[in-house]
Amino acid sequence: MQNIQDLDIRILKVIYENRNPLFDSFFIFITNTAAVIAFGIPVILLITAIIKKNNVLRREALMILLSVAISAIVANLLKYAVDLPRPYEIYPFIVKLSSGGSPSFPSGHTADAFAFAVALGLVYRKWYLYVPCLVWAALVGYSRMNLGVHFPSDVLAGAIIGIVSAIVYIGLIKRNLRQITAVKV
Repeated sequence: MQNIQDLDIRILKVIYENRNPLFDSFFIFITNTAAVIAFGIPVILLITAIIKKNNVLRREALMILLSVAISAIVANLLKYAVDLPRPYEIYPFIVKLSSGGSPSFPSGHTADAFAFAVALGLVYRKWYLYVPCLVWAALVGYSRMNLGVHFPSDVLAGAIIGIVSAIVYIGLIKRNLRQITAVKV
């Protein structure tokens, strides 16, 4: 366990000591887009589907939205079960440059971003949607470290939670699609 913690702080120290303050605003912007994009886009798709009475779009929007919601629930349950401090609370050389008041492990922003990116990719299967979303999700994760609010292991765990949540949930839905489409939402 100590080796992981040592590696965590070594990586974070390299990131933090080499960060360029000129990019702080960019990374704050990226970090702030996590929930807005991860929850906002599926909600907009869902509202559009309801207005247009488009059952296929409604199902797709719900699959993405529920993947993100499940990921957020799992990440938040783990945060309080594990209850680890944030980097800026332990290391005086790290300054908190973004929001982050709950426990550190795992990164909820990263979990949301990866759940959205993977769910979108699984639902639409278009590389030109999937690749930019994965790049954005990776930037969200990096921003959390760059802004001093998460360790690399927090970000890695958040990414894994988001990816697994989307794959498992959408896999289950697609397996039972006939039953789901028979149910009116």
